[in-house]
Parts: sequence; C-alpha cells; structure tokens
Amino acid sequence: MTDRPHPLLAGNWKMNGLRAALGEIAAMEQAYESDLRTRVDLLVCPPATLIHAAAAMAAGSGVAIGAQDCHAKGSGVHTGDLSAEMIADAGASFIIVGHSERRADHGESDAVVRAKAQAAVRAGLVAIVCVGETEAQRRGGQTLAVVGSQLDGSIPPGLTGAQLVVAYEPVWAIGTGLTPTPGDVAEVHAFIRARLVILLGADGAGVRILYGGSVKPSNAAELMRVPNVDGALVGGASLKAEDFMGIAAAWR
Repeated sequence: MTDRPHPLLAGNWKMNGLRAALGEIAAMEQAYESDLRTRVDLLVCPPATLIHAAAAMAAGSGVAIGAQDCHAKGSGVHTGDLSAEMIADAGASFIIVGHSERRADHGESDAVVRAKAQAAVRAGLVAIVCVGETEAQRRGGQTLAVVGSQLDGSIPPGLTGAQLVVAYEPVWAIGTGLTPTPGDVAEVHAFIRARLVILLGADGAGVRILYGGSVKPSNAAELMRVPNVDGALVGGASLKAEDFMGIAAAWR
C-alpha cells in the first residue's frame, strides 16, 4: 500500500504584491518552525516581479517559491512571456499551469496547459496542473466528466509524483466564500486519484492532489482530513502570513 503523499500548502498571490509584500514571506519563514516543516511543505507563488527577491529571501528557510505561469517554449520571439527556464533561473521550483483564470482570461486549452506542464518539467521544476468545473457544469452533473477531460488533456504522459501536483479548484468556489461539502471534495479527489493511476500507472498514487477554493483557517482542518486531499492551493488567504500560517496549522 502506498503511503499518503507528504502534504503541500501552496499560496497563489495572483496579480497582487509589490516589494513591500515580501515582509509577509519573511513572516511566513519565521512561523515555519521545524516541527511544522515535518508535517507540511510550504510554497508561495508571488507575481513574477517578486520571484527572484522572494527566492533569495527564502533560501534555507524551507519555504519554496513558485511561479503562476510560463510559456511553453524555452526562448524566442514571445514578447512579454517568461520561459520555464527563466523562472528556474530566478529561483523558483514550481510553476502553476492551467489555473481557471488563465483558461478563462487567456483561452488556454488543455493542449496549451499540457505544453506548459511539459516545459516546467523540462526546466527541472514541478508542474502544478489545475482542473475544475464551473457552477453551470456542476449544476448539470458534469463535474467528473469535465475534470476527467481536463486531466486527460492537460497531463503529459510519463510524469512521476516528484514532477507533478494536481490542484482541484471548483471555479465557482474561487474567491466566493463558497466551498463544496467534504463529501463532494472526497468524491472528486478519489476520482482524480483513480484517473491519475490510469494515466501514470503506479506513479499516479504518489501525485499530490491539492484542494483549492475559498480555503481559510476556519475550514482548513476539515478539508485537509478528507481522503486524497494532500494539501491546498490558497488564493486570497495566502497574501497575509497570519492567515496562511493559520491554514498551515491544520497539520499540527
């Protein structure tokens, strides 16, 4: 029987944060004491402008720094884009790809997300592939079909649990204060786990599956007890050290 993957708490700052916000990362480092490090891995994904400074600040603290997106190509005539290699050179170790806001705002298809995930792995980074259904899709009973299709189209073949993280974020729960019931989360995460085993074989059992969507200190402990929930992808509550480390306390 495969041991449960080590939990990961990932913060997605989205389009928030100037240099003054680095103080929040410093506060997270201070609160990330040795006992908590053994219980949960900590990751912060600030805007690209802060990756290098955040990585330098976090060096040796155990707090990992990631990016929120990358281009699929390693270099070239792509004005304004950043390659996974550039992100790695800045000090990041993870890249979020396929977030619902990228899929909606930039029209990213599963094929585009897969290419970006491949780019992250090519650069030696961990790809966090996001999947999730809209409110209309959930009401229509399409949740598992939508999530399954996104997994099939977005995950490159042959990855291991050390190269891939999957984040389930029901679109209707992001930033709304709404969350699925623990039973709903359990159903989708069990489905994702089974699909990962189909796609990746035995390596699928070791991929961390994060839940995201209005995770906060008040509901984190309940959500993190759900089977196949191996951590959380947190938006707004990751902007302040007090809130983010309050969620981390779910693993104490």
